[in-house]
Amino acid sequence: MSTLERTRCRLRAHPLALDAGLAAGVLACMVAGSFVDPHGENGVSWGLRTPDPLSLLLMAVGAAALVLRRRSPLRVLAVTGTVSLIECVTGDPRAPVAMSAVIALYTVASTTDRPTTWRVGLLTMAVLTGAAMLGGPLPWYAQENLGIFAWTGMAAAAGDAVRSRRAYVRAIRERAERAERTREEEARRRVAEERLRIARDLHDVVAHHIALVNVQAGVVAHVMDKRPDQAKEALAHVREASRSALNELRATVGLLRQTGDPEAPTEPAPGLHLLAELVATFRTAGLRVEVARTDQGTTLPAAVDLAAYRVVQEALTNVHKHAGPEARAEVSVVRVGPHVEITVLDDGRPDDPAAAGQPESGGGHGLLGMRERVTALRGTLTTGPRYGGGFRVHAILPLENRPPAVHEGQAR
Repeated sequence: MSTLERTRCRLRAHPLALDAGLAAGVLACMVAGSFVDPHGENGVSWGLRTPDPLSLLLMAVGAAALVLRRRSPLRVLAVTGTVSLIECVTGDPRAPVAMSAVIALYTVASTTDRPTTWRVGLLTMAVLTGAAMLGGPLPWYAQENLGIFAWTGMAAAAGDAVRSRRAYVRAIRERAERAERTREEEARRRVAEERLRIARDLHDVVAHHIALVNVQAGVVAHVMDKRPDQAKEALAHVREASRSALNELRATVGLLRQTGDPEAPTEPAPGLHLLAELVATFRTAGLRVEVARTDQGTTLPAAVDLAAYRVVQEALTNVHKHAGPEARAEVSVVRVGPHVEITVLDDGRPDDPAAAGQPESGGGHGLLGMRERVTALRGTLTTGPRYGGGFRVHAILPLENRPPAVHEGQAR
């Protein structure tokens, strides 16, 4: 980065100091100009003079107001315009107090919109020029009077041009950033679609190998006693097909793994055997939870066990987030025939629309995720508010993990 760039960065970081320096420079120029008499004596075009104390005071007030030009540009313009108007009427000879009003008008034009610039600029030009022409000792057509009109007009035009350029540069930058985000999103979408397509293809291949394993296992069971040689051959086919299926599954997982995911799981999948530890974490966070279980001795399939654990986890998370600090939750796991039922109740405040374990909008990604898990196992999930306050989550999961039925028109 060059010295000029570093200086610009420092000035942008301290705008008040920059405005104070600008005000000091403007004050110095006004004071220096007040000592110059444009109408010298004895035929000389320029001469020296002594400024009036009132003119020096007006110059100091106008320069001091410029320090706050970024915070209140219209008010600063009003102050500088007022002191310039006073100088135009009382100054004899006139001091260049209007320079502060020119800087303030430029600031208004560069920081506001074009209609405001037109209204304020025309008003400032008309008032200052009219006051100079009507109230000053000079003829109304003097160069000093026309100079006020020209300088105020140029200040408004320059400020409007700077504002338009800033808006143009900002629009180009936003358009470039939007295009970059669009390209990235499109690339991610295409990658996701391609991954899904490849995963479906790999699913078909894996399903083919599993079907072969199933057929060969049936052959082994049929010929094990009478023809052991044929059984050994079938077992060899089973081993080969299972190895191919594992390779395809490994390829599928590697394909769908996102950046930053672990290469392999570091612990087994959670299940209801970790329910006590899960409840303990919520109790540590301040949620009062009671647990009732009548499923001891029930062996759940891995997918059902994981889904039951996730349902309880997500339901308690919603209670902790939405039901209020004084809420209590009840978790029950019951074996009912060929199903296991998980129920999570809470007593969230009835007067709180966002209570009861569910956002006010009526659902979120948590409930959607629970429903997807339960539906994938051919189970049912019921959620809704309780009478008198609170929320209820009730999931019924089959103990036999059967694949979902294929509807007509979906079969390959």
